Amino acid sequence: MGFASYREDIISRLGGDQRPRNKETRPMSRLKEFTVQSARPLPVIVLADISGSMGVDGKIQALNHAVREMLEAFQDEADLRAEIHVSVITFGGQAKTHLPLGPARNAKWSDLGAAGGTPMGAAFDLARLMVEDRNVVSSRSYRPTVVLVSDGQPTDAWQQPLEAFLASERGGKAFRMALAIGADADHGVLKAFLADPSARVYRADEAKQIRTFFQLVTMSVSSRSRSANPNSAPAIADDGWDL
Repeated sequence: MGFASYREDIISRLGGDQRPRNKETRPMSRLKEFTVQSARPLPVIVLADISGSMGVDGKIQALNHAVREMLEAFQDEADLRAEIHVSVITFGGQAKTHLPLGPARNAKWSDLGAAGGTPMGAAFDLARLMVEDRNVVSSRSYRPTVVLVSDGQPTDAWQQPLEAFLASERGGKAFRMALAIGADADHGVLKAFLADPSARVYRADEAKQIRTFFQLVTMSVSSRSRSANPNSAPAIADDGWDL
């Protein structure tokens, strides 16, 4: 066999080897697509106080770092049952959705600034509208986890919006966690948000404890996403946390 014929034979064989390999990758792509489509959303909604007082003592910087770290941890989660979706609603001067609800794997975080008053009631309204909107939180979704973080007292009418949130079908069934930052945080409001005498309001006296709290949130949500029944209450021992 001449060199030209030998070269053509090798190319022909290599070409023949390449075609099966392309075919082998297709089922893997379909499996990945099926996994993403079949997983049910597990919503996590953070209500974050970004009022002016959060701008001192490194609190807003610690909050940004903690939420970014939580998102990165959620992006590494992969389970056939649950896909973690995250939203961040901020209240500082006004309440608004900083991060729309969507898969954590697609979340792009932009740091928060601190300014204005503490319109917590308006944040409760936004949270209620979000969880009750079937176009945002589908009927397939697991029970949401709603996290409230604040370092002060509400500067708007908050009682009625909170009552409406708790009375809503999904707001009332949500797993709720709360963090009081510093001595000026209103524990009474945070306790009312939990609406459970046995539930604990966590406390951060130092900025670094904000990160610790969000690590606890991360463990709680991740535990749910991996459990046989993600709608069940997370079994997380919190007595060893510095909060």
